[in-house]
Amino acid sequence: MLCKISVFLLQYFIKKNILLFSTKSIIIKIMIKIYLDNCCYNRPYDNQSDLRISLEAQAKLFVQHLIRVNKLELVTSYVLEYENSRNPHISRRNTIEDFFRNSAKYIGAEKNNEVFVLAKQIQSSGIKTADACHIACAELAECDYFLTTDDRVLKYKTDKVKIVNPVQFIQILAEEGIE
Repeated sequence: MLCKISVFLLQYFIKKNILLFSTKSIIIKIMIKIYLDNCCYNRPYDNQSDLRISLEAQAKLFVQHLIRVNKLELVTSYVLEYENSRNPHISRRNTIEDFFRNSAKYIGAEKNNEVFVLAKQIQSSGIKTADACHIACAELAECDYFLTTDDRVLKYKTDKVKIVNPVQFIQILAEEGIE
């Protein structure tokens, strides 16, 4: 016999990232899906003497930990791979690339046309090409959050993905009770 769930309870479970599944009341966690842009990956390598940079770096490292322990789902893309391949610091480039390999979802070059069509729309708001491509990949992957440390990108608004910096994202997770 199937259990009926009220719309109110269903909305509550979705908000708390919990979904009741099957007649045996198995509880499945629905992971938050995130995309980090290149500046976010490189934040821990920036000069940490500035408080904002240091806080964003620590928050990014905590997010990375949550990805490693499967509390968050990471999306990467061919756009990130390309941008990272241009990093002149070989050890940084390799470290970031190693982390990409463990991502749960990947937007590949086969989506190139879709990415560029969407990116052109995003660019019309003043976002630079590479950043627009990252946002497009996040939208195509149906990410919940797009993490960046770029102030210009943080000003961009879309109803398809929430754009926040790593510190804001940690605060959101804390409010949701995700640790």
